[in-house]
Amino acid sequence: MRLLILITAIGTLLPSTLCVSDSNLTTPLTSRQILPPNFKPPQVFRNVNLLRNINLEKGYVKETVNVVIENVDSKPQDEYYVPFEVGMVEKIGGLEVRDKKDPEKGVFHVEVVEYDTDSLTEFYRITFPTALPPASQITLSMSYHVLSTLTPLPATVNQVDKQYLLYQFSAYTTSAYLTLKQKTKVKFPSVDIPEYTILPASSNADKKEDPQRQGSTFTYGPYGEVPAGAQEPVSVRYEFTKPIIHATLLERDIEVSHWGGNLATEERYWLVNKGARLTNHFSRVSWAQSAYYSPPTVALKALNVPLKVGSLNPYFTDDIGNVSTSRFRSNLREANLEVKPRYPVFGGWKYSFRIGWDADIKQFLRKLSASDGNGYVLKVPFIEGPKMPEGVSYEKVEVRVILPEGATDVKFSAPVPLLSSSTSLHRSFMDTLGRTTLTLSAMNVVDESRDVDLIVTYTYPLTASLRKPLTIVLGAMAVFVAAWGVGRLDVSIGKKT
Repeated sequence: MRLLILITAIGTLLPSTLCVSDSNLTTPLTSRQILPPNFKPPQVFRNVNLLRNINLEKGYVKETVNVVIENVDSKPQDEYYVPFEVGMVEKIGGLEVRDKKDPEKGVFHVEVVEYDTDSLTEFYRITFPTALPPASQITLSMSYHVLSTLTPLPATVNQVDKQYLLYQFSAYTTSAYLTLKQKTKVKFPSVDIPEYTILPASSNADKKEDPQRQGSTFTYGPYGEVPAGAQEPVSVRYEFTKPIIHATLLERDIEVSHWGGNLATEERYWLVNKGARLTNHFSRVSWAQSAYYSPPTVALKALNVPLKVGSLNPYFTDDIGNVSTSRFRSNLREANLEVKPRYPVFGGWKYSFRIGWDADIKQFLRKLSASDGNGYVLKVPFIEGPKMPEGVSYEKVEVRVILPEGATDVKFSAPVPLLSSSTSLHRSFMDTLGRTTLTLSAMNVVDESRDVDLIVTYTYPLTASLRKPLTIVLGAMAVFVAAWGVGRLDVSIGKKT
């Protein structure tokens, strides 16, 4: 057991801080909370019971912590601190905190607080909607995912070998407060777990050797009283013969057309496989032979992209041009785009491409009641893209919602913590001033965000909707007038008689 240093100070600003997004905001969702140099989380809470679940079934780590906390102070308290080891905050995404027994309260406000660069600890601060009275308890449900923490071991493999990943964590859930009872469960993708840390029975409250194994699940604990900041480092090495699909950047454009009744979507990906690299050179012969029995492989062979029913006109291109190795299936129940890269993407290899499609705007756009004027509500997925069993993680996501020209009073509600947001103008064919564009940036997003929607509201008056046809009419008239004027010119060389 080793103790984390829980005293933090402010020396420099955190380069990019995240917070839970609120509705109807068009300003950047960033947080800057400066703590005093001698800051230490006040010991006003204690964790009565804590259960942590770690899921390693995908190419990123997902953690869920359910904890019953009690206010041990004499005054109501509404701020709860969650510590992480230095460098972990920049890898964490999608942190959400709720009242497990009262989900209707919604997501609690979460922000990163400033820290000293020499400190071993960074903090998230959770603010309760209402202060917790003395001697009262609340059950918090915290969920988040951690990117870029799985390490291939060995780092290189042969083309047909299995891949094993190493994950290091603490059997104790690191907390800024005293924990009376806790347990950690780890879920693996298979039962092939050749190496793991064994803890003596003396540390377990039931006097059992840890971990206790049940199929593909490990259990550490229960543990008795654990002081604030305590850790018990452990590691596990498990089989994961799948690609670790990671996008360093995803650019997603959503273009709204009222006149065309169309919603055009384009997504541009910069992918990398973060799995084990090849020990030797790639063998095309070996790869062709494996196609007959399809063994598990660390290479990315294809991507499955489920689309909304009714999607049409899909395309798939890369840096070279159109890629013909794609298949699109569409019926009344589903629409699915299957794309295959030009080559298998092994560990350390990269592949950039773009996909796009159209859809009927009626599925996503609704006009508000007459009493609300010329208001519209647009509801679209924050991201779509590939849906794979091994998961897909995104280091940075930029979403642009291109609204009709003349749209004003743009507001939004984002389902994930945002790094920044802004509005600008985007000029395209037959525009005059340019289309209103909402740009959102997020970090450390995973494919689970496919299931949540981005909601955008805006005003689009009748005068703005007539701007495009008037521009076309005036443009056509200008062409005819110019042609008439040119036709009236006398370009003859000789003198008129």
